[in-house]
Amino acid sequence: MTAHAAIGGHDEDAAAAASNMLLAVRLAILSEVMLFGALFAAYFVIRGAGPGWPPAGHVERPELVLPGFNTLLLVTSSVTMQLAVRSARVGDRSRLLRWLGLTLLLGAIFIGIQGYEFSSNGFGLDAGTFGSTFYILTGFHGAHVLAGAALIGVVANRARLGLVTAEHHTAVEATSYYWHFVDVVWIFLFSTLYVF
Repeated sequence: MTAHAAIGGHDEDAAAAASNMLLAVRLAILSEVMLFGALFAAYFVIRGAGPGWPPAGHVERPELVLPGFNTLLLVTSSVTMQLAVRSARVGDRSRLLRWLGLTLLLGAIFIGIQGYEFSSNGFGLDAGTFGSTFYILTGFHGAHVLAGAALIGVVANRARLGLVTAEHHTAVEATSYYWHFVDVVWIFLFSTLYVF
């Protein structure tokens, strides 16, 4: 076997591993789509069974200002995450770290605002079906934001150590898939729980 053939074989193995990793992430996200789909279905069944929503006399729908701002934060964080992917593809470690850091900061602010909103809503899990479904959906999503932030932190650390290059940036791509998924779910949650 020639040296060129050995190198070519290694490149093919690396490309196959990267493709398999991205496929695994897509399948994991698909399972999360089904899980959130079941939660949304339960919400709509419960909501549709009642005479009004939220149930009269129990609780008022939360204000739109903070969740609207949080929506803007997450949409912006999808843009910064995609700019991180673009920086990784061209091997620009400085910009990659900057965009990942900004994405992480936006995610942290989102979680902070959501925590503040939870503490100031004026209703809790004990506020009947509205309260329990509201906190289950938003809390479950918040847990996914935290998981995404942890993934971004791991990827940023790998980039800081020089382990992310233009040739080896699959972890950045995979993390971006997850982060975009979390952002899209929030848009549906915001529309469902706050707007309609």
